Amino acid sequence: MAVTDDQRSVCELAFTIIGIKDQIDMVQIREKTKTAQEIITLIQYLEDGGVRKEKIILNDRLDIALLMNIPTVHLPEKGLTIKMVKQHFPHIKVGRSVHSFEGALNAERDGADYVLYGHCFETNSKLRKKPNGMKPIIEMKEHLKIPVYAIGGITLNKIHALQKVNVDGIAVMSGIFSAENPYFSTKQYFEAIKYD
Repeated sequence: MAVTDDQRSVCELAFTIIGIKDQIDMVQIREKTKTAQEIITLIQYLEDGGVRKEKIILNDRLDIALLMNIPTVHLPEKGLTIKMVKQHFPHIKVGRSVHSFEGALNAERDGADYVLYGHCFETNSKLRKKPNGMKPIIEMKEHLKIPVYAIGGITLNKIHALQKVNVDGIAVMSGIFSAENPYFSTKQYFEAIKYD
């Protein structure tokens, strides 16, 4: 899962995502400073560029997901409740950001389709904030039935450690969107996961 970093213009972001679309399973649009219209324009560009709606996850924007027929939303831990979203829109797939085993367990009980756990390792986006580590993933994989994805400081040399704890997938932000060549970086992640 590629997670956008809210650092690029709509056109530049669309160009980057379209360029990596065949190397990723999903892209989470996490553009907190962009207007609803800008996100809608981005989605239109992505569709025109061949990015299937099933690959797009909208972070915290249920309204736009419904309007644009995007099947998956990702909710922050302190965002909309999963139960409420599922109750009113049962066709929407819902992911939840979690920071502990308890948070993941609650998300599954509430009806989440997957959890995104982090931050696993030290990362520039969470400077001076201690990583939550990987131990909770082991508990999640023992007790949860839904997929568990890892995020936070995931570099190429950390993939093997995550695979050892049977994480279902990884989410990468700066490793892709801050890279000098996002396509090349994404390809490296893709190959590391595939062949590790």
